[in-house]
Amino acid sequence: MQASLEKIEHFISGLKRRNPGEHEFHQAVYEVAASILPFIEDKPIYQKMQIMERLSEPDRIIIFRVCWEDDEGNIRTQRGYRVQHNNSIGPYKGGLRFHPNVTLSILKFLAFEQTFKNSLTGLPMGGAKGGSDFNPKGKSSGEVMRFCQSFMTELSRHIGANKDVPAGDIGVGAREIGYLFGQHKRLTNEFTGILTGKGMEFGGSPIRTEATGYGAVYMMEEMLILKADSIEGKTCLISGSGNVAQYAAEKCIQLGAKVLTFSDSSGFIYDPNGIDKDKLAYIVDLKNNKRGRISEYANEFGVEFYEGQRPWSIPGDLVFPCATQNEISPEEAETLIKNGCIAISEGANMPTELGGIRAFQKAKILFAPSKAANAGGVAVSGLEMSQNSARITWKEEELQKLLRDIMQKIHNNCAEYGRESDGYINYLKGANIAGFTKVADAMLAYGVL
Repeated sequence: MQASLEKIEHFISGLKRRNPGEHEFHQAVYEVAASILPFIEDKPIYQKMQIMERLSEPDRIIIFRVCWEDDEGNIRTQRGYRVQHNNSIGPYKGGLRFHPNVTLSILKFLAFEQTFKNSLTGLPMGGAKGGSDFNPKGKSSGEVMRFCQSFMTELSRHIGANKDVPAGDIGVGAREIGYLFGQHKRLTNEFTGILTGKGMEFGGSPIRTEATGYGAVYMMEEMLILKADSIEGKTCLISGSGNVAQYAAEKCIQLGAKVLTFSDSSGFIYDPNGIDKDKLAYIVDLKNNKRGRISEYANEFGVEFYEGQRPWSIPGDLVFPCATQNEISPEEAETLIKNGCIAISEGANMPTELGGIRAFQKAKILFAPSKAANAGGVAVSGLEMSQNSARITWKEEELQKLLRDIMQKIHNNCAEYGRESDGYINYLKGANIAGFTKVADAMLAYGVL
């Protein structure tokens, strides 16, 4: 064990030396290396071929300038990125994020995670991520369109249906995908499945919008089923109020749970009576159409709004962090444990700090990491690619079943690799090893590339 710890620290120290200041990337790689390096100790071929070292270095990183004109005629300049991390098992696949906090470190961590997540789905997709420090909030549709067109003008030369297929992410919804797809079509004179998350009118897939939130709940359901338990009757804490949070809440309500919280960057609301279907419809309209703040829910329904706080101080059975990375600190994890939390399913990407993960695992609480729990979104994106290739659209019922089956398989693979001697299932270790094995074996087959 001591030798393993020394190897992990040696590996991470080299990573930090090569990638200074990229804290999110360091965290993501450490989370994987802590499982994989002990796993490959008795598998010399992975060590000889330097698989983990190669996996911690993206295939390529593209950084470019994006110039656009605002409504007042001012020329604005942003920075665009595409991190193509690994395409050993299929074309690069991963979202585009438009947010002012986008940095190379964040995109490298997301692309690294995406490689393992895509592997877990069982679909032929490699890992990538991209985006810009552009903030679509407060911008007119004309400004967003001009930015997206400028962004795609540069990005188009680096992507393709069999090369790299981006999707949406934070700040990139149906409107942005439409503008990006339209510009790519204009530039190439081709109508191909170059983006996923498209509108149904031009090649989109049913349930793509719902898939990430639904998938996180399906993962939670599978963990509880294995413990002869269920979601029905449980209280749920959900952070965020965007797409993932909304559909996670919808599925929890459908399965008989009581949703207590929602949040945004201003704070969170706590509704002790539960957020039912009608109240959820209010939140969807508030956030998707009116672009309002979650505090307005508190005023509408007479509940408490906790300004500048996250919902992890509220007692609840099931936890779904669906906002952003590193939103559960070690201290907040301890609070959740003391308040009776029994399981966590991560809807956002890497929302729990390493210290928080360790606290959950030490308490033997069920913990589904984001690379497994929120893989539903990219799974349906992969199915959208298949539909585009065949020039067909599957029925919603077919896709619902495929999504449910994929999440069940992800759970079972994680459980197989993550079961420990005392019977506890370390889903983080299981997800890392299951995702790693498929990618690593493909890399071995190619030789040294």
